[in-house]
Amino acid sequence: MISHLGFQDFVDLILVWLVVYRILLLTKKSGAVQILSGMGILAIAYLVSIQFELITFNFLLEKVFSNLFLIVVILFQGEIRRALAQIGSNPFFNGLSRVAETQSLEELAKGIMALSQKGYGALIVIEREITLDYFIEDGTLLDATMSSELLQSLFHPTLPLHDGAVIIRNGRVHAAGCFLPLSKNPILDKNLGTRHRAALGLTEETDAYVFVVSEENQAVGLVHGGHLIPDVDLHTVRKTLFDIFSFKLPNQERNTTP
Repeated sequence: MISHLGFQDFVDLILVWLVVYRILLLTKKSGAVQILSGMGILAIAYLVSIQFELITFNFLLEKVFSNLFLIVVILFQGEIRRALAQIGSNPFFNGLSRVAETQSLEELAKGIMALSQKGYGALIVIEREITLDYFIEDGTLLDATMSSELLQSLFHPTLPLHDGAVIIRNGRVHAAGCFLPLSKNPILDKNLGTRHRAALGLTEETDAYVFVVSEENQAVGLVHGGHLIPDVDLHTVRKTLFDIFSFKLPNQERNTTP
């Protein structure tokens, strides 16, 4: 069979592989596995309805699958729009330079510790593979350059956005005033406040990292994977940020254990 394949056939296979790969990658990043699982269950139910001649149930599922393309477009409109935008952009000049990224991380670490020193309550979310568009929709889009001063102003107690979370995307302050889901874990410490419960709730559902600044005790907490590390210091904040973005700390700090 391989001997009969021509150049066009190989190009055709490569293009199909790229499309399938991008769809799988997009599914992973958007956290849409649950939606696809639900559609798979409907497909199995459709086959069962045919096998056991469940006429009414089969008729209903047939109507669903006859409009499957429209349903997929509606469910994944945000992801499709973002994927098309990435295709149209130049991939070789995407994002910040290495120097700008390092400066952005330093500003973020500096801002977190400044918030702690001033006693401003804060929720700072670092978006990773799973996109947080669902939570950004309720916030205010900024897409601003990272700076310590900006973070301090956003969480100033007199400003309207201070109660929500700031979401960091690609090293920039993407949105502010975002509301996060509260954790439903029944064994959580009852002394934890709303900010800590929101940070735990988001990280239970996504792969994001969240820094929580408590206005009561001015401590910084680090939350990931539904676990809270309380009272982290500046070095731990910086090391976590540099690890997330696969950077290395300066030589004098590499051997320090947080």
